[in-house]
Amino acid sequence: MRQWGVFGSSRIKDIEVLNCEYGKNTIKFLRLHREGKKHFVKEVEVCTHLRLTSAHEYLDGNNSLVIPTDTIKNIVLVLAKKNGIPTLEQFAIDICKHFMTTFCQVAYVKTYVQEVPWQRLHENGVPHVHSFICVPDGIRFCEAEQCRNGPLVVFAGIKDLKLMKTTQSGFEGFYKNEHTTLPERKDRILCGELFCKWSYGECKDFDFDCIWNKIRECILEAFSGPPDCGEYSPSYQKTVNSIQMLVLSKVSQVQVIEVVLNNTFYNVVDMKNLGLTNDKEVLVPVETPYGSCACTLGRKKFLEAQGHVLKDERQSQFGLATAQGN
Repeated sequence: MRQWGVFGSSRIKDIEVLNCEYGKNTIKFLRLHREGKKHFVKEVEVCTHLRLTSAHEYLDGNNSLVIPTDTIKNIVLVLAKKNGIPTLEQFAIDICKHFMTTFCQVAYVKTYVQEVPWQRLHENGVPHVHSFICVPDGIRFCEAEQCRNGPLVVFAGIKDLKLMKTTQSGFEGFYKNEHTTLPERKDRILCGELFCKWSYGECKDFDFDCIWNKIRECILEAFSGPPDCGEYSPSYQKTVNSIQMLVLSKVSQVQVIEVVLNNTFYNVVDMKNLGLTNDKEVLVPVETPYGSCACTLGRKKFLEAQGHVLKDERQSQFGLATAQGN
């Protein structure tokens, strides 16, 4: 029988290991904190991946340095028990720091945490001490990563945030050729599912809850405009840019921000055969295919400090794979 481990490590001299990592995905649990009669809940899903200082487990089948993924899961649960989850970001930081300080064979650690959107239940305006309701108005998530001898970097974001405005949106003046069938529209429904992810850069003592809430407010404000009249959007792309620019102008801690907006199109139902005039009152959503636009903006000083080369066609350091995969 061929010894694949020996073959891989000894005979192929022109092959280099570019990346090898492993970890535990979808670690789901509820952390309950009690303060007398009042209870607090954090239900999360955690993914934690490691890269070791050698690739012997891949090349030679030598598992002596491998921390089992079951151990990774247990560590995450123990840290939740011991430290609680003050914020998603702090919990992700705790996980990264634990693996870096405990295991000398870990060269890189990355952890992803997302939260189930439980909110405290109110009855006649009075907050309930131990009852909650799940409100799916966007999923909060964060990532933290660190290389040995490198800074601990924190990302945060919101995904699955569905937004709609029923006017003050259009799409005109676009490029046309013999394949164009889409009519220009001065007034349409703008609806989409939003993914937004931002980087704080090197980890600092931030008020992560406050910043996250402020960014969410910026997203809603930029999408909708003033409450009494709204603000016209000439395209999904311009809406994405407006969101990013408002966040960067109001939240100085954000260094890089990516927004992906997947649109939902609505067709007006033709009711002429039913003897009715449908003035954009009854519409049917078109779920597939759907359009998508994405943009990443970063502060030039931050990017230059990180050694990035600023190019017009520079790829996002986040990548669409992250937006679509999480």
